[in-house]
Amino acid sequence: MNKRKVTDIFKRFQKANPHPTTELRYHSSFELLIAVMLSAQATDISVNRATEKLFPVANTPEKIFKLGVERLKSYIKTIGLFNTKASNVIKTCHILIEKFHSKVPENREALETLPGVGRKTANVILNTSFGQATIAVDTHIFRVANRIGLAKGKTPLAVEQQLLKVIPKQYMHDAHHWLILHGRYICVARKPRCPDCLINDLCEFKDKTVNSHV
Repeated sequence: MNKRKVTDIFKRFQKANPHPTTELRYHSSFELLIAVMLSAQATDISVNRATEKLFPVANTPEKIFKLGVERLKSYIKTIGLFNTKASNVIKTCHILIEKFHSKVPENREALETLPGVGRKTANVILNTSFGQATIAVDTHIFRVANRIGLAKGKTPLAVEQQLLKVIPKQYMHDAHHWLILHGRYICVARKPRCPDCLINDLCEFKDKTVNSHV
C-alpha cells in the first residue's frame, strides 16, 4: 500500500472520530492496567461489568492485594480465564507495592516484568495512559492490517513493526484505537461490512463482494 493511501486512510479515521479511546472504563492508570489484564480473550463489555463492581471496592494495588485471590475471583468470575487472571493481578499488585511505590511504571521494560503483562498490554498502557505512540496489535488490528493491505505480517510483532514504519507520525498516537474500533465494528472477522466502510475505496481486500453483507 502506497503512502498516499495510508495517509488518506488515517485522515478519514481522524475526521470520523477525532478523539478515539479505549472502550474499557477506568479512572486511573492502575485501573486501566487491571482492566487490560482482565480483557485477554474477553470482551470489553464483560470486563466493564466486572470492574464496575470491583473498582468501587478496590481500585489501588493495596486494596486489591488485600482482597486476596479468592475474594478477587468473586468479582471477576464471569470473565474467561479468571483463575489465572486473579493470580496474576494479585502478584502484580504486590510487585507494584514493593518495587514501584504503588505506581504503574511508564516504560515497557518495567511493565513487562509484571505477571500477566506482555507486549500488547504494555503497549496499551503506554499509549492510553502515558500518551506514547505505540501500537498494541490484538486480533482486530492483526486482521485489519493484513486484510486491507496496510501491514502484512505473520505475527503480531511483525505487524506492529510494519505499522510503526508506515503510519504517518501525526496519526500514530490514535492509530491503535482507530484500527481496533474498525476491526471490532466494520472490518469484522467473518463478514466484513464493506458497504459501510469509510475506507472501502482505499482497501486492498480482494473478496469484498463475496464477504460483505447488504
